[in-house]
Amino acid sequence: MPHTRIKICGITSIADAGAAVDAGADAIGLVFYPGSPRAVTLAQAAQIARAVPPFVTLVALFVDEPAENIRRIVETLPINLIQFHGEETGEFCGQFQRPWIKALRVQPGIDLVAHCAQYGAARAILLDSWQQGVPGGTGRTFDWDLARARLPLPLVLAGGLDAGNVGAAISLLRPAAVDVSGGVEASPGRKDAGKIKRFIAAVRAADALGN
Repeated sequence: MPHTRIKICGITSIADAGAAVDAGADAIGLVFYPGSPRAVTLAQAAQIARAVPPFVTLVALFVDEPAENIRRIVETLPINLIQFHGEETGEFCGQFQRPWIKALRVQPGIDLVAHCAQYGAARAILLDSWQQGVPGGTGRTFDWDLARARLPLPLVLAGGLDAGNVGAAISLLRPAAVDVSGGVEASPGRKDAGKIKRFIAAVRAADALGN
């Protein structure tokens, strides 16, 4: 049976991290982008990280952050994976001695295969919705048909996912992983444990149908 990996992003508290882990999330995301309502400080992130059990991937998300800040964070915290959401080059992303993925914002006309070629050392490409001036977390889906091309890197699907649509997305694209933030929230930065459970249940149901 396929097993789509699940990341719950924008975790801002120990309680929300616990809710994600208890529901069966494979990874949690910590946002280090000051412009986001889901941003955490290094001190907050350290408290959350201590509450995350072994074998749950801890992901740090950055948007055009200076290299020295990224290095300080990933050397202080037990970060397993870095997620880049800005205009970072592949060379920039690869300098931190951690596995990494690169987010691309999808809009009509984008050549996803060519963009993937710029980030060949990435573990995956994350596809999110394009919105002017917003690097991610828009809460909007994009035209999934634009992502049906055969990509040279594993696909992480994001952008407006929730329990009501993630099954259809998985059925169409069969991504390696899905990434959700706003779709499992009570309000920006505060997760809803019930929504997390329903989202994960919807992913597992879609996986079961993929036999």
